[in-house]
Amino acid sequence: MDDAIWDLPVRGPLPAEPDPVLVEGLSRISSATACAKLHAQGIRRTFIEGPRPIAPGQKIAGRVRTLQFMPQREDVASGLGQEYVERHTALWAVLEAVQPGDVLVVQAYGSAYTGCFGDMLVRYFRRKGGAGIVVDGRIRDLPRVRALGVPIWCTGATPHYASQAELFPWAYDVPVAVGGALALPGDLCVADDDGAVVVPRRRAGSVLEAAADHEQWERYSRARIEEGGALSDYYPLTPETRAEFERWRDVKESQ
Repeated sequence: MDDAIWDLPVRGPLPAEPDPVLVEGLSRISSATACAKLHAQGIRRTFIEGPRPIAPGQKIAGRVRTLQFMPQREDVASGLGQEYVERHTALWAVLEAVQPGDVLVVQAYGSAYTGCFGDMLVRYFRRKGGAGIVVDGRIRDLPRVRALGVPIWCTGATPHYASQAELFPWAYDVPVAVGGALALPGDLCVADDDGAVVVPRRRAGSVLEAAADHEQWERYSRARIEEGGALSDYYPLTPETRAEFERWRDVKESQ
């Protein structure tokens, strides 16, 4: 068998445009609610473990675009040449492919030595209209990146550039494993201070439907608990307090 050298970058098909109504709806629910409603549907591994927001108060929802790093092997790809090599990789290519509202989800194995993005790349991502970045790894130029205001979830900072250590930007718009979760191009991602959650594209509608009821009764329960109601009666609702909530909801909707 002849030696095979991969033609890089590897690219998957462009994912379908998301339903803007679903994206807007997901932008109004928390990652905790999305995660809980998916769990109730039997989808259990949706939380991207590890990445944390670089600034408090960030909240995004959008179509998943993916970037996959792979271990370097010097006969195929290495980081020698720094950005002059990287500009021909999946890292540069996915930034050119990003469309307004996209969330870039990055597989980097939690590496402490791979600075997947820095000031210039994040600046370009912002210009392209990307909604945010979720990186199972690190970024560099943290003060300048934070000042750009792009919502980013990552595992920390490093002085390294993207291919300086053990990884190389290999593919984009392909399935990736991030923080123990599978993310497919075209899925949706919801992220906030609690972390990032992958919402399978075909489950987004049912998640929104379940979330609307959940968040409404939680608001009702908060109010009742503040008024002195018993936790065991209002969180979660009992059959009796559920009926009470539904009567309250019907009155509100009729006004």
